[in-house]
Amino acid sequence: MNTAGNAAEHGSALQGGKPVIDFTGRRVLIAGGSKGIGREMALAFAGAGARVSVCARGQAGLDALRADAKVQSVELHTFPADLGEANQIQAWLQAAADTLGGIDVLVNNATGYGMADDEDGWAASLQIDLMAAVRASRLALPWLRASSDACILNLSSIAAQQPRPGGAPYAAAKAALSHYTTSQALALAKDRIRVNAIAPGSIEFDEGLWDRRRTEDPALYHGTLAKIPFGRFGHPREIADAALFLCSPLARWITGHVLNVDGGQVLMG
Repeated sequence: MNTAGNAAEHGSALQGGKPVIDFTGRRVLIAGGSKGIGREMALAFAGAGARVSVCARGQAGLDALRADAKVQSVELHTFPADLGEANQIQAWLQAAADTLGGIDVLVNNATGYGMADDEDGWAASLQIDLMAAVRASRLALPWLRASSDACILNLSSIAAQQPRPGGAPYAAAKAALSHYTTSQALALAKDRIRVNAIAPGSIEFDEGLWDRRRTEDPALYHGTLAKIPFGRFGHPREIADAALFLCSPLARWITGHVLNVDGGQVLMG
């Protein structure tokens, strides 16, 4: 069997016999990307050669992200948008596609962090964690179908996989997002659009949820830490690295998969 010929025919990500991740010429959109995991994904994709557009609700966060990108000698397109509003999602997609020349990769990363089991908590999770991803994916389809190597990546959570006392709205929305990932993967396979998700474990970064809980709720912080077999919280870059893989040609035969990136946390219940 001519493996070299087959690899070339199917767009191998091998150079000199070694796997590489090169996004040169690809257009990547990240919904909810001004800090934490989204920030790291934006910088990682741009650092790998992609043209990147990021939306977020706050202009200050977007300005800070662009400044961080310049320090790393990369440029980003940014657009302020409330992802709870369908018309603002459409405006961002159009502006990004016009600026970048199309869309190859859509990353749905935004979260409303709806932890309280009340109307506001459920509304935040369903509108941002679930429906913003549904709407962005649907609205981006004309551009994705025009791409020769299109994919959608959703950010779910290991919270979707096991019950816990608090955060029911967040967990339920992420569970729905995981199922939507597999449903869309099947529906869009005919268009050769891959759809996958990452389910992060507990990720710590400056001014993030676990950074705040370290001082606000140390018992919860250390109790959670004790349940991570690797003995530490995850870092945003570790999620970004997984995102690069799943959106690259190295994963060209992977679709409908929800990848846990959690240091074994889900294994502990």
